[in-house]
Amino acid sequence: MSDSTGQNDPTPAAAANRRADTRWLRVAILYVLFAIAAYQMSGWLFHNLRSFLGLLFLAWLFSVTIEPIVDWLERRGLRRGAGTGLVLLALFLFMVGFVGVFGTLLVDQLAQLLTALPDALSRVTDWANRTFGTEFATGKDLIKITPDTVRDLAERFTPGVLGVLSSLLGVVFQAMTLLLFVFYMSAEGPAMRRTISSWFPARQQQIISTVWGISVEKAGGYVVSRLILAGVSTVVTGIFLMAIGVPYWLPLAIWTGVVSQFIPTLGTYLAIALPAIIAAAAQPMDGVWVVLFGTAYQQVENYVLHPRITSRTVSIHPAVAFGSVIVGASLFGAIGALVSVPVVAVIQAIVETYGHRYDLVHEEQAGSAPSVAPDSDTPPAAPPAE
Repeated sequence: MSDSTGQNDPTPAAAANRRADTRWLRVAILYVLFAIAAYQMSGWLFHNLRSFLGLLFLAWLFSVTIEPIVDWLERRGLRRGAGTGLVLLALFLFMVGFVGVFGTLLVDQLAQLLTALPDALSRVTDWANRTFGTEFATGKDLIKITPDTVRDLAERFTPGVLGVLSSLLGVVFQAMTLLLFVFYMSAEGPAMRRTISSWFPARQQQIISTVWGISVEKAGGYVVSRLILAGVSTVVTGIFLMAIGVPYWLPLAIWTGVVSQFIPTLGTYLAIALPAIIAAAAQPMDGVWVVLFGTAYQQVENYVLHPRITSRTVSIHPAVAFGSVIVGASLFGAIGALVSVPVVAVIQAIVETYGHRYDLVHEEQAGSAPSVAPDSDTPPAAPPAE
């Protein structure tokens, strides 16, 4: 009786194993709960800090854009902080000068353009229906703007005095925050790079230095090249629109320059569509001239201006650029759409720097002479005489 009872009692080794298994299960459950909590916390933080992270991305992009100029001033003997402040002051004065020269004209033409756009769409649609026999709905039927609609929209979206002041203070605060981050990211760039590198061994320090240099070169070069191309496109388009008498030429020229350069793939067509519609509303033949001008200028830009200006920047496939804009806009809104292409350019440059590509085997075989399988009836060739 006692023997059977003794056989049912666990041995000390079995009890220790059972306790070890139980302890392992408790640790695994704690790890799973910790991973779930970390996932929930990171999602909550990303959702609430999305605008701030987008602002940081924009400030970084701005800082690496002006960094080559700041480096040039530093090599000339100017302190880095003073050089960064001088560059930001020059940009501020340029914006003030532009607003002083073109601000009133731009605001007036933009207000008139927004007022005349529904009627222009309606007239272009009517002309297309008469010319091509189509039955498209007119712009008025599509938009359905009535005095009651305008009054309801004004009551719903027009803020009071307190709302205007709070919105204005918010814009000013974000602008000052952006400038502050831009200043410190540019003025303290080398010190920040040294601080980050000091936490890693020598080999990783070399990698950090290489990645940092690629980021400054590719992202900054991409933005500068796009700004130059946008400026050239704006000036040339504005001169052409003003020469043929297209109304609202200034906002239309700025629209064309910005959209054609900072929206990949579809930007070229969207940029020229709006000036063509406005021109065709006043004179249908002018719309044709605008389309022809946009097509001709695009060819000149693609084959003459773009290779010369963007020779030092990375080339991104249009599908990749378009997809990056969609992902950036979905994650960070308008700021994400703006900074997505330079970020992808940096990632692509880093992958090309540290990645390794292999030769394609089938291409090597296709380039060599085809091999003929030996026939079973044919005797093998005799070995060469020694």
